[in-house]
Amino acid sequence: MYSFKNDYAETAHPRILQAIADTNMEQDEGYGLDRHSENARRSIGKRLGEFAGKADIHFLCGGTQANLTAISAFLRPHEAVVAAETSHIFVHETGAIEATGHKILTVPTADGKLLPERIEEVLELHPDEHMVKPRLVKISNTTEIGPVYNLAELEKLSSLCRRKGLFLYVDGARMGSALMSEGNDVTLADLCRLADAFYIGGTKNGAMIGEAMILCNDVLKPDFRYHIKQKGGLLAKGRILGVQFEELFRDDLFFHLARHANASAQAIAAALKKTGFEFLTDSPSNQIFPILPHSLIEELQKDWAFYVWKKMDGERSAIRIVTSWATTEEAVANFIGAVEKD
Repeated sequence: MYSFKNDYAETAHPRILQAIADTNMEQDEGYGLDRHSENARRSIGKRLGEFAGKADIHFLCGGTQANLTAISAFLRPHEAVVAAETSHIFVHETGAIEATGHKILTVPTADGKLLPERIEEVLELHPDEHMVKPRLVKISNTTEIGPVYNLAELEKLSSLCRRKGLFLYVDGARMGSALMSEGNDVTLADLCRLADAFYIGGTKNGAMIGEAMILCNDVLKPDFRYHIKQKGGLLAKGRILGVQFEELFRDDLFFHLARHANASAQAIAAALKKTGFEFLTDSPSNQIFPILPHSLIEELQKDWAFYVWKKMDGERSAIRIVTSWATTEEAVANFIGAVEKD
C-alpha cells in the first residue's frame, strides 16, 4: 500500500542523512550554538533581503512546538490569537495554545485564508477589558487545506495588523510548497517585511525534524531562547537541526524538494480534473482535495492510504492527497491509472 497521507512518512532526504552521518563524530557547542547552525543561519539570512543579518533565526523541532513557543512568548496573559477555523493551532494541536492561557478566536473561511474584514469583525466583538484582547493574527502558508497567499493578500493583512496594533505570525510548516507553487509572487524577503515572525518548515520538506523560526520584529526578539528552553525545545544536540538546514539551504535543495512535491500533486490534480472530478479547494500546493464517489474511495483504499477529509453529500466525500519530496513518478502514474480504471 502506498501512502498519500502526509509529506513526512519518509525519514529524510538522503543528503540530510549523509550530512548527519558525516558530522556524527564532531565535537561542537550545544544548544544551537554550533558552527553548522551558524552556517545555516547565514544561508537562510541571505534570502531575507534587507533583513539579512538583522532577523533572529532559531531552530526548533516541530510545528506544534514552534507555534506554542512563539505565540506564548509574544502574548501577555490576557491577549488572544485570531486564526482561521481550519488553523492547525485550533484543530490539530491538542489545545497547546490554550494550555498556555491564550484563547484562539476563530474565523470561518472557505479556503483557510484570513481576510482583513473578518479580522476587523473579531476586533469589534472584543472592545474592552471584560474580554480577551486580540493581539496576534496567525495565518498558515500554505493554508491547511491547500491554497496559498499572494503578495497583495499579505500586504493587506500586514497593513491591517499594523494599523490595529496586532502581530502577524505566519505558520510555515509547508512554506516550501507555498513559495514553489505556480503563480506565487511572495519571497522570504517579503515575509520578513510584512510579518512580525514566521517559520520555515523542514519536517514536511525533506528534513528529519526541524523548523527555522524567523523573528523580524525587534520587539519579539529579547529572551526568545529562554522561551524555547522553558517549552522544552532547546536541544542539547542542537547541531542536528543546524546540519539539516545547512544542507537544505546549501544549494537550494529546500526549494527543489518543494517543487517536486508540488509537481507530483498537480499532476494528479490535472488528471482528475480532466476526468471531471471537482475539488474542495483550488490548491496549487502539494495538498489537493478531490471530491470522489464513495464507491471509488472504497476501491482506492485497497491499495492507497489517504484521509477522507469531508463528507460532501450522501454519495461523495473530499479526500486529501499529500505528495512529498519522495513521491515517485511511478506512484503518481499508478494512482492516476487506478482512478481512471474505476
